[in-house]
This record gives sequence, structure tokens and C-alpha cells, in this order.
Amino acid sequence: MSRVISFSTDDEFANSLDDLVGKSGYQNRSRFIRDASMFFAEMQQRGELNDMRDDEVVEAMLIVHYQHGIEQKLLELRHSNELDVSSYNHTCLPHSHTCVDVMNAKGTAKQYKKIIESLQNTPKVDKVTFVSAPLRESGCC
Repeated sequence: MSRVISFSTDDEFANSLDDLVGKSGYQNRSRFIRDASMFFAEMQQRGELNDMRDDEVVEAMLIVHYQHGIEQKLLELRHSNELDVSSYNHTCLPHSHTCVDVMNAKGTAKQYKKIIESLQNTPKVDKVTFVSAPLRESGCC
């Protein structure tokens, strides 16, 4: 069931909203505003990883782009007690000559910060990205 929620804005914002929606890859203004609202609320409540309390429990994806030679370090991380890894995927990206591993895991903000710092300071690691799961009070799982 859908509900219509309206809001007031100045003319300049109203005139640029459709352009903003399109540039963001959305085809639907309502979905854009919903997602933007959820993203803003989460940032206000929890912030980026560096802004989170050390004991904040976070479910997230850790995405590591790298060159061959660090597989053992990633294997050790997956089997350590540092994060509770629920799934793991490895992909070779031949166009960018890069390997990428994605770990879906749960841990504290402090644990993620420590792991990311360690990976960023590892030779042959090109990029480390942290994507937290959205905050929800109920849902499918």
C-alpha cells in the first residue's frame, strides 16, 4: 500500500529536482526521495564508519580490490575471530586487471576500522571499500 507524503520547498530546488533524480540514476522521484531520506537518517544516526562508536555493531560488505599475492591474508581474515563472515565472493576483473573479494560480515566499528587500516597498508591492495547495511527495525530476515 502506498501513501502520498508531500513537502514544501523553494522554487530553485523544485525546478532542479527532476535533474537531480535523473543524474542519480533514478527514474522515479518518489524512490529517490525515499532512498535519500533513509540515507540521510542513517548518516545522522550512525554516521560514516570513522564517526561510529567503537562498540557499534555493524553488518556490512567489505570490498577489497587487489593484485595476486595477498590471498593468504584474506583467507586468514575470513577464518579469524575479527569478523563474523557470513558469505564471501572472489571475482577476477580482466578489464581492470584486478581481483576483487567481497566479504559480507558482522563486527564492531572498531574491528572494521582496524581491518581496513591493515588492508590499506598492505602492498598489492589497490582499494578497500566499506558498505554498511541499512538500519532497519523489521524486514525480511
